[in-house]
Amino acid sequence: MSEPEETHTEPFPRGARTQTLSDRIGDRLIVAIAIGEYLPGVQLSPERELAAALGVGRVTVRAAIARLVDLGLLQKRRGRNGGTFVIGSDAVRAEPEIAQVLEAARAQLLDQYEAESWMHGAVAAAAAQRHTGSDRQALLLRLEEFRAAGSGPEAQAADELLHETIARAARSPALRDSLLALERRIHVRAPLHPWGTEATWQDMERRALRDHERLVEAILARDVAAAHEIGRLHARINIEHIEAVHVQIRTDADRARTA
Repeated sequence: MSEPEETHTEPFPRGARTQTLSDRIGDRLIVAIAIGEYLPGVQLSPERELAAALGVGRVTVRAAIARLVDLGLLQKRRGRNGGTFVIGSDAVRAEPEIAQVLEAARAQLLDQYEAESWMHGAVAAAAAQRHTGSDRQALLLRLEEFRAAGSGPEAQAADELLHETIARAARSPALRDSLLALERRIHVRAPLHPWGTEATWQDMERRALRDHERLVEAILARDVAAAHEIGRLHARINIEHIEAVHVQIRTDADRARTA
């Protein structure tokens, strides 16, 4: 079977540097790890699936993964439970590369997240207007699942299910598909949302729970305006993630220079 045609990827410009396609895919993976799309310990999808999701060939993905293994961000494990696993974004030898990639990506990410926040607001507003009785039950169930989820990957997965349920409750496949297409422009694991760094998980999750409770309440009350605003502001957590990571990396770099 032939490799898929290499059709698309959203580049993060690096000034005068000429980037290969594998460089661009590697940059996307670096950003995904740095902002918590991929959390420590998570296994990457098989190369074929990742290549299909990114619209490139397996050779390109393999080269990008090899670069991140060299940086200490990923680890290859062999055997029955083998695969490629995320180590985290705190590998010392990866810090300069992460800083460079995030600096190049920052403006594009902020624009992306701003657009996503408005789209999430629109989806929430439609859900407030159009949800059915079965949607109501599903929303309450997903909210309870998020409330009971453990910190980190479990809460991230529960968050994804809740937002997918809100999108279904909007009863507009076109609106739901538009949101997903927007998220996939940059996010490797869309519709899974970035989760920040491990140090910030618990505080962010407590805030997200409060937002989720208010958002579900507004949707079920058919308060379209409130659902739109809560949904929009809640999605801006992603902007805070990228800014927090940006500040942390600059702080670490300054500390290293003065050590």
